[in-house]
Amino acid sequence: MKFMATWSIPQEKFLPILKRWISMSPQEQANAGDGVRIIGRWHDAGARSGVAIFESNDIAAVARYLGRWNPYMDISISPVLDDAEVTVVSRHIVADNDA
Repeated sequence: MKFMATWSIPQEKFLPILKRWISMSPQEQANAGDGVRIIGRWHDAGARSGVAIFESNDIAAVARYLGRWNPYMDISISPVLDDAEVTVVSRHIVADNDA
């Protein structure tokens, strides 16, 4: 299952989080913990926000990873579908609604 996390960093937490981030190795930055794979992560440094896509069968594992960052920023998470998955779902929605 895929999950999308979006975040927003308050101004007063921005420099502390930058210091934490740049102190991490690329391997540490890529490690989301057991059972979680980071598909991609994109940052809008000017707006102090960003988005990441994770893959996991364990929402608790995703929540544990996000908990590492929660003290520094507001994070929202939701399940998401890729193009192939949403195509299958869309076919069912159309069929269920006789469209």
